[in-house]
Amino acid sequence: MPGSDVESLPGAGRAVSRRPVRCRLCGRPLTGADSRRTGLGPACDAKLHPAAPDIRTRRHEVEQDPLPGT
Repeated sequence: MPGSDVESLPGAGRAVSRRPVRCRLCGRPLTGADSRRTGLGPACDAKLHPAAPDIRTRRHEVEQDPLPGT
């Protein structure tokens, strides 16, 4: 373009291909940004880092005798 300060870069019209990243545990290709950054797919990450148990699931009702004097 005449009068333009921007130079055309070679290959600017082509899509940039990323190097394929594979899961460190199962070897499947990773597509998500978080998965690519950690190197683990969502299923393998869940296996290695399970969610903390909900504290409410550990509570249970117990039959108790009434307190004396009540």
